[in-house]
Amino acid sequence: MEEETKNKINGKKLGFWKWAIASVIFRLILIYFPQNLNLSSRPEVSTPVTSLRRLAEGYWLKQLSMSPYAGSMYHGSPLLLSVLGPLTAIKVEGQPNHLLCSLVSVIADFICALLIRATGCILQTAHGQNLKSLGLETMLEDIEIMPSGDIAALVYLWNPFTIFTCVGFNTSPVENLFVVLSLYGASAGIVPLAAFGWVIASHLSLYPVVLVIPVILLLGYCPDTPPRKLFLQRDFQKTGAERSIKNHVQERPLTNKPAEATFFWWRVILFFLWASIWIAYVLILCAISVKEYGGLPEMFKRTYGFILTVKDLSPNIGVLWYFFAEVFDFFRNFFLIVFHVNILFMILPLAIRLNHRPCFLAFVYLTISSMLKSYPSVGDSALYLGMMALFVNELAEMQFSFFLFCGYVGVSLLSPVMHNLWIWRGTGNANFYYATAMAYACFQIILVVESVSAMLNHDRKIRKQCRTMEG
Repeated sequence: MEEETKNKINGKKLGFWKWAIASVIFRLILIYFPQNLNLSSRPEVSTPVTSLRRLAEGYWLKQLSMSPYAGSMYHGSPLLLSVLGPLTAIKVEGQPNHLLCSLVSVIADFICALLIRATGCILQTAHGQNLKSLGLETMLEDIEIMPSGDIAALVYLWNPFTIFTCVGFNTSPVENLFVVLSLYGASAGIVPLAAFGWVIASHLSLYPVVLVIPVILLLGYCPDTPPRKLFLQRDFQKTGAERSIKNHVQERPLTNKPAEATFFWWRVILFFLWASIWIAYVLILCAISVKEYGGLPEMFKRTYGFILTVKDLSPNIGVLWYFFAEVFDFFRNFFLIVFHVNILFMILPLAIRLNHRPCFLAFVYLTISSMLKSYPSVGDSALYLGMMALFVNELAEMQFSFFLFCGYVGVSLLSPVMHNLWIWRGTGNANFYYATAMAYACFQIILVVESVSAMLNHDRKIRKQCRTMEG
């Protein structure tokens, strides 16, 4: 039996690597036809913040001893400009060589998938140990044959959104890599790695700064667990039984916290120390890079200020561009505050309710951010859909799954059609394209609501199982 189990595990690992390598080969084939696919000009794929074409423009300006932020083209990190800029300057037969930059995206996607897989293995191991500690070993029989980490990694690699982003000549794969790196470091308890990933991800695209709460919960407690009240009740019953034998009735046996409810403050303090070090290091490098072009104030204004003030109103799959194109300037600042505070408004309630599921909480935060951010792209959806697949066992009973799948497919097909009717054929208008963006936002809202409901229902099922065993 043991040999059969080992053979099955080896077969699953071999199957994963076959599909993972096939996804890399598929990407390498597609990047040879960038002009035919023309994905780099699609507003669903490239944004003013992630476009490598704009990065190439910024690097060209810097080579001419001008500010890379001159001309309102480039709005990214100067560090990213220093790393990827030289690759955009390499030309083959007088034309920019997109192959090298696309190879960076392929490598970033592959590493990101491996980190998602490793995170899934950590979550699944912790989940099994928690169920055993609660005496619910029978629930482990219902786990899928293929580990959730492998499923999530393959979902990320073969997601069309991920492939389009990889081939679309933009920096989203690099940003996604650092987000996943932070969550993996926190799940594995590697504090410097978690701090490094969080700092770089927040530096590149600002919105991952909200992930500080899931990272703190991961480091402070542990990976996702059932509700901690169950562990407290279990210890209450054990301690109460022992004390009843000793005739110690009416004593509250909660003087010692169980291991599952212990919060490791030293890890959190260490995280903030490492984060401070990485922030200082990043700011010093940025200050050196833009010393001759206005310094850090100019960088903050042209990067984070550009994101928060929504200066570029070119069409995208978000809901902000059309709204601020129509709103009166008198109300612009008010609605800017409303939209950005709306993200912060949902952080605390979700953290209180899902504090025992920090990785799942990170998925929810990523989904909400991708829905309300200034310049979203399908690369954001690729990331949170891959993270969602980490919880295939817990979300197995999620309702409207087929409806959501059809909705995402429908929006993906209708968006380029409506854009073509509006921009190129002139038979439509902006409302046609914005309708698909609104539908896309609605599907994301439904996804968040249904996934959270399914996760809470899963926790209730565990709670009922514990009560059944107590009875």
